[in-house]
Amino acid sequence: MARTAFIGLGVMGYPMAGHLLGAGHEVTVYNRTREKAQKWVAEHGGTLAETPAEAARGAEFVFACVGNDDDLRAVTIGEGGAFEGMEKGAVFVDHTTVSARVTRELAAIADERGFAFVDAPVSGGQAGAENGQLSVMCGGPLDAYARAEPVIDAYAKACARLGESGAGQLTKMVNQICIAGLVQGLAEGLNFAQAAGLDGKQVVEVIMHGAAGSWQMSNRYETMLDDEFDFGFAVDWMRKDLGICLDEGNANGAPLPVTALVDQFYKDIQNMGGGRWDTSSLIRRLKRT
Repeated sequence: MARTAFIGLGVMGYPMAGHLLGAGHEVTVYNRTREKAQKWVAEHGGTLAETPAEAARGAEFVFACVGNDDDLRAVTIGEGGAFEGMEKGAVFVDHTTVSARVTRELAAIADERGFAFVDAPVSGGQAGAENGQLSVMCGGPLDAYARAEPVIDAYAKACARLGESGAGQLTKMVNQICIAGLVQGLAEGLNFAQAAGLDGKQVVEVIMHGAAGSWQMSNRYETMLDDEFDFGFAVDWMRKDLGICLDEGNANGAPLPVTALVDQFYKDIQNMGGGRWDTSSLIRRLKRT
């Protein structure tokens, strides 16, 4: 069993860290809001650290799941950051969805200091984190990934290395690009069904078993039809992710016309006060037009 640290106990990190401890690993946690770390320790055990550097000290693997590029820089190379406490030969595993640029920047710093950096964004949402059923997309040195993969397995349904540093983040971008267009299509289809006088739920129960079926359809159609969005992956976070995708697309020359359009639709949702609604709330925008 490994000595680990987990930095960031949000809706994803909180259960992920719990799965590590449940798998028998030693876990030290850090969270910017100390009360949440205290709650985690009271619920699971483990150890609470006052800084990321303290959490990382002596750990073989340091995991992070924070908000964005700036948050990741703060908990790694900021004052009291994890990189201050990491030992040579250790592995930093970043589960945050961030740009490939910051990933490569931090991987280079880690390499200079004698430890490894694996970018490992996840997909599966809060339910996937709670149930230990996440898909984990990794980039970085092969040997570091090989060491980290059995530990990541505590909360993963699928885990794969896609290439060198940044490949995990690029794969997560593909994931978000696919989701954006799919959810908009689902929203339009369900809204169309209702406008046509059909029973939307009955329609989905038929078409979900054919070519139109998807995870989003199976898991979101009922709440979309019932106009319920107070759960799931927030629109604010999706816009952050799509912004990363659009920046990368501009850099590598890949056109993303549908992604850009759906990003603006999510902006409309934010303007409606739905920044914390689930991404499936795109259907509410259609009902207002």
